[in-house]
Amino acid sequence: MTAPIPNIQCRQLFPTLLVKDINAAVEFYTNRLGFSTRFTWGGDPPTYAGMNLGDVTLHLSKGTPFVEGPSEVNFIVNNADQLYEFHKANGVEIAATLDDRPYGIRDYAVKDLYGNHLGFGHYIYNQGPPVEIERVDVPVRLEKRLAALLQDLAIHKGMSLSECLEETLLHTFERVGDTVASPHTIDTLNYIQELKKRHNIDYDTHASYRFVERNTN
Repeated sequence: MTAPIPNIQCRQLFPTLLVKDINAAVEFYTNRLGFSTRFTWGGDPPTYAGMNLGDVTLHLSKGTPFVEGPSEVNFIVNNADQLYEFHKANGVEIAATLDDRPYGIRDYAVKDLYGNHLGFGHYIYNQGPPVEIERVDVPVRLEKRLAALLQDLAIHKGMSLSECLEETLLHTFERVGDTVASPHTIDTLNYIQELKKRHNIDYDTHASYRFVERNTN
């Protein structure tokens, strides 16, 4: 009789790649791939290391004996285009060039010093059949500074103002836990903070409940 499958939830995953030299691998991952060193372990020279890319940790282990790759690890990042240019500028060997894939990710792959493949990509949302729509004019009045921010945000995202509003509305309709989904990446949210300063937006998220139109007569 097969034992029942336990209800186990995994919150962290530490993929491990075999390398020949921990110090050389750490130097490559930090200076050429843009990781940060979380720890090294195992004496001098070390035999193990933890490398961070944002909040994700990758482990490197000295292979005994070492057999050259390829193993493969894939990372979802906030901006694959930016990281791709960084890796090319650092002379990293590109195993697969950056492109939009049919599985809904814009990604590429590189090789480390020992033949391991590392993939980096971000999600794209233009996959699937076209959705035919009809747009209608809606009378909308927005607070002046907020309208200016929205115009700049649409330009930043390569969208029309209508497309930017549609994306924002669709995300606010999507519940995630006790809140709603955001249409914006962390990079875009940081850019919005810059736009808020540029347009002197000094009110908070719920200020619209207190908006009173200025009498221009």
